[in-house]
Amino acid sequence: MSKKANYSYIGIAFVILIFGILFVPKIIDRVTGGDIIREESRSKDVLNSHLESSVKVKSDLAYLEINGAPKKVPHFSFTNQDGETITNEDYLGKVYVVEFFFTTCPTICPIMNRNLVTVQEEFKNFKDFGVASFTIAPDIDTPEVLKAYAEKYGITNPNWHFMTGDETRIYKLANEGFNLYTAKDETVVGGFEHSGNFALIDKEGYIRSRKDEFGNPKIFYNGLISEAVGVDEDGIAQEITILKEDIAKLLKE
Repeated sequence: MSKKANYSYIGIAFVILIFGILFVPKIIDRVTGGDIIREESRSKDVLNSHLESSVKVKSDLAYLEINGAPKKVPHFSFTNQDGETITNEDYLGKVYVVEFFFTTCPTICPIMNRNLVTVQEEFKNFKDFGVASFTIAPDIDTPEVLKAYAEKYGITNPNWHFMTGDETRIYKLANEGFNLYTAKDETVVGGFEHSGNFALIDKEGYIRSRKDEFGNPKIFYNGLISEAVGVDEDGIAQEITILKEDIAKLLKE
């Protein structure tokens, strides 16, 4: 073997020796210090976070049951403030709140809708949240009137529909479909009586609510007391906060 070849082998060996002295201890330190493990862990965390965000979690909210079966919103079809036909199918895949009201209501309706506006603002970034407002005075509340009313209250959610249509069908939907009392009564201020409660509907069209202290569904949410008021003069606490909490739960389902 030539001297030149020997020098080449010696040079290569020298480079390997220097590499070992300089870099092997650093690699060992990274392994023992957990750097490589931490990097793998971070990668797993990102993956797990993605998987968790895509997994739907069933909430603890109860179903309103009739004769042992979960009650689903019945079919409806009415005209909204933009003159469009809106049905229950337009709300499938969305969590929404239901109310019955009328635009000339001098008592509870303004309170209810101001409270719903705060709910709207809470979920303004959610495309799968909506509100269904049915007028109980369809002879008065034309689409044009409902449009002006929506603008007055600052309604911006594209899934908030103010609906009008056949009076008989609206009253049947209220009293039988949602079990929310509605009636004409000329002896009361405004000429109509109706519930001040809201119903909460899940993405599949079922009526949902939280349970009370005895484990029974509360069924509805009081819409007559604002979060700012807190408790009314009769000692009844507001339920807008718990409505918001339960909407958030259903949006994750």
